[in-house]
Amino acid sequence: MKWRLTAGVVAAMLAAPLWALDEIHGMAGLDRLAAKAKEAVDVTLDTSMLQLASGFLSPNDPDQARVKKLVAKLKGVYVRSFEFDRDGEYSPSDVEGIRASVKGPGWTRIVGVKEMKGGEDSEVYLKKDGNQLAGIVVIVAEPKELTVVDIDGPIDPQELSELGGHMGIPKFGKSQGKPEKGAGKGDQ
Repeated sequence: MKWRLTAGVVAAMLAAPLWALDEIHGMAGLDRLAAKAKEAVDVTLDTSMLQLASGFLSPNDPDQARVKKLVAKLKGVYVRSFEFDRDGEYSPSDVEGIRASVKGPGWTRIVGVKEMKGGEDSEVYLKKDGNQLAGIVVIVAEPKELTVVDIDGPIDPQELSELGGHMGIPKFGKSQGKPEKGAGKGDQ
């Protein structure tokens, strides 16, 4: 909760120049879903915001120090998450703009999971720049929940799990790739 409040205040201070960031990977189309959702999470951190936010991380805590080092290389972290009361509050077309944006040059879908009974779709897209990972987009669509995470910038895949639970990014379980319930909503 402390992190969410801090991130909200910082984002509000710089809201004017951030309006264009919603266009990243088709996320602007998702904003209208907030009115239908019982809970909506919107995290928009560009390079300068990441640097400012990382200032709240303790260099004396080894976990936070690793996250701070990782964040220093990133261009942005963008998270949109919506939880609805009923199925059908959003449609598959709401996610198509995001999928279309990650089908361009350099992007590769590396994970695609479709649950036939539960209705959950999970996708992971990576952007490469030569041999370097230059970005990742994760889409998790459930009947009553939709989450999109976009991490822009160079990142070592082994370091990726370090971001879980920080800056609005859901924690990922050690034994599975599915975000842990409730993770990323209240950062440590």
